[in-house]
Amino acid sequence: MKVVRQIIESLRFAWQSLRSNLLRTTLSLLGVTIGIFAIIAVFTIVDSLQRNIKDTLGGLGSNVIYVQKWPFEFGGEYRWWKYFQRPEASYNEYRLLSERLENAQAVVAMGGRGGVTVKNGSNSLKARVSGVTFDYNKISDVPIAQGRYFAPQEVESSRNVVIIGSEVAETLFPMQSAVGQSMQIAGIKFVVIGVGEKKGASILEINGNPDLRCIIPYGTFAKLFASKQPSLTIAVKGYETDAGLENLEGEIKGVLRARRSLRPVQEDNFAINRPEALAKFISGIFAVLTIAGWFIGGFSMLVGGFGIANIMFVSVKERTNIIGIQKSLGAKNYVILLQFLFEAVLLAVVGGLVGIGLVYLMSFMNLGSLDIQLSTGNIVLGLGVSGTIGMLFGILPAALAARMNPVDAIRSK
Repeated sequence: MKVVRQIIESLRFAWQSLRSNLLRTTLSLLGVTIGIFAIIAVFTIVDSLQRNIKDTLGGLGSNVIYVQKWPFEFGGEYRWWKYFQRPEASYNEYRLLSERLENAQAVVAMGGRGGVTVKNGSNSLKARVSGVTFDYNKISDVPIAQGRYFAPQEVESSRNVVIIGSEVAETLFPMQSAVGQSMQIAGIKFVVIGVGEKKGASILEINGNPDLRCIIPYGTFAKLFASKQPSLTIAVKGYETDAGLENLEGEIKGVLRARRSLRPVQEDNFAINRPEALAKFISGIFAVLTIAGWFIGGFSMLVGGFGIANIMFVSVKERTNIIGIQKSLGAKNYVILLQFLFEAVLLAVVGGLVGIGLVYLMSFMNLGSLDIQLSTGNIVLGLGVSGTIGMLFGILPAALAARMNPVDAIRSK
């Protein structure tokens, strides 16, 4: 109980000292505030970006391989001239892969076209129209808020049915349910069978904003945009193991090379893309941003630490007489040490709290599709770093105060 009482007394002394020199305290904690703000702001933005991009890549599906004309390449010059003459994937190749692949859970053909006018009466907007085969919901998340997903016969017979995003539903069918209603896509009548859950825009926008998308059977899509030659992507979902995906890639290459009559010495004229490659590239960028945040914040924290050390040396000088009186009344060295150490830590933590508060205010800013959320982990990290800085830069002044001779301290002016 005695130790607890002494700790509480030390905290009270520290708080009174900081309040009595408010201007000096404020100027001293600015360095810590800026440092913590820089570090936690970077971490918070990186976490928010990672969450946003993870949701986007989740929409592409896990353990999914995409057969396309253009490959995913990151870093360096993109060799577009090399891939320009490649043929597009075809529907016949999709059917061939569906029949031949043994390591695939699902094979899907899909195409897309943006900026398509969709209407219902006097209400209209521009949306992205995606044509998909029946197993699309096996490779990509298609959460339905109202209605249902496609029936097999609707896709096989290329019926004019559509699943629309939440924003399309709100615009075309305000104040009413869209399910069962009719709408027009590029002037053709469609029946709405489902409305997707509201997701919001994504940073990457790989397949466009899901709330502004209309999904229709691929056969219907091909007939609707046949004159515009829509490009086709073949998505193949493999099993959960890495070996399963490697075997699947080998199967895809074998089938397509035979289909396209490629000789052994010829390169593939198609790309086999995996979203994991994009995720690894983005993770590398995030790592650089994190290091930059520590680097910038570290300099500010160093300046703030020296500011704390300076104010603590001044505080020790100003309170030398009080230190002498406390020691003459029996105060132990560790009590004096704790008083000044707690003062330094409290000063740094207050600065850290202000920095974290600024990051929290930043979370209310409108940054488009980026939803900034300050996590508990980052709050704890900010307080931990600021407290450590206070302890490191406050230990020397505190030790100097604790080792003072009480007689010399009382005589000092």
